[in-house]
Amino acid sequence: MPEHDAQRPLPLLTPQNEFFWTSGADGRLRVQECLSCSALIHPPQPVCRYCRGEQIGVRAVSGAATLIGFTVNHRFALPGLPAPYVVAQVALSEDARVRLTTNAVQCDPDTLHLGMPMEVVFEQHDDVWLPLFRPAPPPALPAPLPEDEVTADTVGRYVRRPASTEKFEDRVAITGIGATPPGRRTMADPLALTLRACREAVADAGLLLDDIDGLSTYPGPNLGPFGEGGVTAVESALGLRPTWHSGGPETFGPGGSVIAAMLAVASGLARHVLCFRTIWESTYGELVRTGRLTAPGGRTDSWQIPFGATSAAHTLAQNAQRHFHRYGTDRETLGWIALNQRANAALNPDAIYRDPLTMDDYLNARPITTPFGLYDCDVPCDAAVAVVVSAKDAARDLARPPVLVEAVGTQIIERLEWDQSTLTHEPQVIGQAAHLWTRTDLRPADVDVAQLYDGFTFNCLSWIEALGFCGIGEAKDFLRAGKNIARDGVLPLNTHGGQLSHGRTHGMGLLHEAIVQLRGDGGARQVAGASVAVVSSGGLTPSGVLLLRADR
Repeated sequence: MPEHDAQRPLPLLTPQNEFFWTSGADGRLRVQECLSCSALIHPPQPVCRYCRGEQIGVRAVSGAATLIGFTVNHRFALPGLPAPYVVAQVALSEDARVRLTTNAVQCDPDTLHLGMPMEVVFEQHDDVWLPLFRPAPPPALPAPLPEDEVTADTVGRYVRRPASTEKFEDRVAITGIGATPPGRRTMADPLALTLRACREAVADAGLLLDDIDGLSTYPGPNLGPFGEGGVTAVESALGLRPTWHSGGPETFGPGGSVIAAMLAVASGLARHVLCFRTIWESTYGELVRTGRLTAPGGRTDSWQIPFGATSAAHTLAQNAQRHFHRYGTDRETLGWIALNQRANAALNPDAIYRDPLTMDDYLNARPITTPFGLYDCDVPCDAAVAVVVSAKDAARDLARPPVLVEAVGTQIIERLEWDQSTLTHEPQVIGQAAHLWTRTDLRPADVDVAQLYDGFTFNCLSWIEALGFCGIGEAKDFLRAGKNIARDGVLPLNTHGGQLSHGRTHGMGLLHEAIVQLRGDGGARQVAGASVAVVSSGGLTPSGVLLLRADR
């Protein structure tokens, strides 16, 4: 093994996955198999997701596959894996439902194309044999891309209709908001940022801290730059005594903390729940760079990181590539989203990036991971956002007109695993969007302003199509020249600058801006007469979407 590979991230071997990571010792790729229905299963599970049988074995497969996605990584580098390198996804010939994240090797990236036949080659690192893939020799013919298990046409088979005509949404309101301006490398204590936003939100609602009887956050404690320590940290600092609390990452994205708070209020467990979200990625990155913090290391339980797929960008770039391939969209299509967010940010004094951005600037920016360039990616920052969810009957007596909740979309329909899910859109948007519209009589044409998750430009495109603002595959025409998504267009989008220019707050900043717009407090960026707003959050987590309306 070459010495420079000694620190390459390697998978943690367990009794459940060891057969996969060591199968290359004899040159044979092995995948879990259901002995009842013969389906191949990946990642390994103790039960078959297709027939739910429990007789599970392991099958040696041919190692032949089809290239169904690839991205040339330029930005990220790992020990033993210097950039550039190709992160790829292949579908196994024996069962195209099984997709492996891998590296494409022994080839010029310019010669790769979707549908190309590939074959496995193993590379040993310590006690692990990584299954890499190279182009198969002729005369193998290109293959079509596999079909998604769930599409916009089939999602209706799975979406669940409301269980009751009574909606919990009708019993709650959003009464207060607070936020710290996003900053770069502020070196601020993340808990201090959180408390500042929380105090502002409580005061904005006309409440006292002692009125708060619930706390809710995402993603909870111990997630490095993505939080301040969770409910425990905030309760300890403020000395609150909540009757209800919630905090954790397995919810409907960052908006999940707010939806959980709504459920608690609607059920009578609490009257006023304080929801909060803090990011301090910019400071965290600087502390790691200067050696004052050590990023987590060691072996990983990820199925992507051993191949250098360390960012959501590596997955979404391949979804964008497939959207380009199937529907004719291109980088310019995504560019109109980036330009729109920058134009809106120019009117927001809190936005990190406010300078004008041209299409030439966008197209000529340094590559991150193809087809994404610098301006396709949101801006790491330090910021906190807080929201107060109150009982609707209490809201009308508070300081500000409440923002009402029309509907939420939360149902998981697509597969959750990043590389096993929807091929041509951000995973976890099609199902949640379909679920939203079953809980309201409003329709996309009723929406006055949209705050849609834009961790990358392609996230935003995915939500626009999934929510029905244009048809699936029609974003190229809808986004052309950016007129439809401008503040005076048919769908004013991410009016504060979005995460692409305002700063990455993982969706909570989008909710904050929706409330600002519905209150009519947007100043120079205000959309006239905005009374209905849609807000999405996510980013390859189980995501969620909310439909809000002004109390007018």
